[in-house]
Amino acid sequence: MTILQMTTPRIAPSHINSPLPDPSRTGRPYTIHFGLGVAPVRRTLGALTRRVHQISVAMTADSVAEADLTPLQYGAMGCLNKKDGEPGIDQIGLAARLGVARNSASVLVEELAAKGLIDQRINGADRRARLLHLTSKGERLFLELRKKNLAAQARTVETLAPHERELLLDLLTRVIAANGQFAKPGAGRRKRGWRQMAFKGKKITASSNPA
Repeated sequence: MTILQMTTPRIAPSHINSPLPDPSRTGRPYTIHFGLGVAPVRRTLGALTRRVHQISVAMTADSVAEADLTPLQYGAMGCLNKKDGEPGIDQIGLAARLGVARNSASVLVEELAAKGLIDQRINGADRRARLLHLTSKGERLFLELRKKNLAAQARTVETLAPHERELLLDLLTRVIAANGQFAKPGAGRRKRGWRQMAFKGKKITASSNPA
């Protein structure tokens, strides 16, 4: 007698806690409600990418916290590691890869150098520039943290099927390739003194309506 073994069907990861899109609103923004524990978010490119960024930064922060590193410091080490980074770039190159201002990259390098994780070498072609490398200590620490960080990244997208994860990265890469010229540090932020500039030359009287 043949006994058939019954198995419980597994729910696809992409269907877990994922609100179905509203066909009647295709192409138009609306607010997505996820349920208990997850804040609503607008279904727009800016709002969704910002929320995913928040999640990614939080997951990365947890994975490197025990080493007393920030996600940005770990990101810099990723750019400079020997395994799959670009050791030997300068601070300008590091700033570009991290998407931060050059002075922010300078502070970042000094912080990592103070921890003994980065070595700054004189550039033979331009003695004003410093070529950046991880120290032996930095390489060892990065490899230790890399496993935890990759695991954290995997948890971030575990709701997606493997081919969807690759597709997500490919689509984001295409968007960046087509619009990379707009990626500037501090873009969208108000400049210092914007309040004074806004009211400069404006005469405010007692009858002015602040509303």
